[in-house]
Amino acid sequence: MNIYDKAHDLAKAMKESQEVEEITSAMKLVDADPESRRMLDDFRQRQMELQQRMMSGDMPAQEEMEKMEKQFEVLSLNLNIRRLFDAERRLSVIIEDVNKIISDSLQHLYGPAQS
Repeated sequence: MNIYDKAHDLAKAMKESQEVEEITSAMKLVDADPESRRMLDDFRQRQMELQQRMMSGDMPAQEEMEKMEKQFEVLSLNLNIRRLFDAERRLSVIIEDVNKIISDSLQHLYGPAQS
């Protein structure tokens, strides 16, 4: 068994998954509406900036976090964007589950993860 072949099989299965198809479909609907596309791009840009700040140790103010939460709620009122967010969340769960399966398979080497 070649581990790289298995990894490529997994990548192919994910690429062909219903979740990826749903993301692709939802993205086409969002792209068809320039205002939706603009709002989503703005949100993603602000989200990325906040994540980068947090990773560098600069914790955003509570008001900033609440503003992002509010913007997420407003975007979620757009059915196409909500569909995209939901599909992305489902794919994220799959990726987390796969990571856990891999990590758990190696747990015997290092012992249980410390929280």
